[in-house]
Amino acid sequence: MLRSIEITTAVVLTDSPFHNLHWSDNLELSLDCFICQRGGRTTTFVLGAERAVCSGDDHTAEHYTAARIVAFDHTQERQRRSLRAVVDYWWAPFHDAKRDQPATALTTTPWVRHHLGYYCPDQQKSGRFDIQTNEIRPVSNSCEHCALPLVESREAPRIRSLT
Repeated sequence: MLRSIEITTAVVLTDSPFHNLHWSDNLELSLDCFICQRGGRTTTFVLGAERAVCSGDDHTAEHYTAARIVAFDHTQERQRRSLRAVVDYWWAPFHDAKRDQPATALTTTPWVRHHLGYYCPDQQKSGRFDIQTNEIRPVSNSCEHCALPLVESREAPRIRSLT
């Protein structure tokens, strides 16, 4: 079955000098993988790729899976940056033998990780940080080069099933 989910993430900018903050074109999402028949696998997506990569587990190496980013758009308001991504993936029922539980179309406790990049004008170096669902909010991120605060994540990314 083809499944679709929408992920929305927002951050609030601080008053620090301009650091050219931008969303990276990849993300990680937890999905139940029908190929390796394991639940809650970290699946890595890259915008434009025709397939994603499942992390596998101790006994199964990482492998391709039938999933991709189908929409990736961002908005920029004065002090807020938002990202909306839509992911399509194939899913089929299976039983995760290691955890002795049935798989679900959207894993039981889904999480997502987005990456943001920036450029420090003071040190003339690039940097990056992540925003993910399983962090205690609010979360602040600073420039790793000049230590100025860049953004604050006040709410966890939202994951919504579309099908």
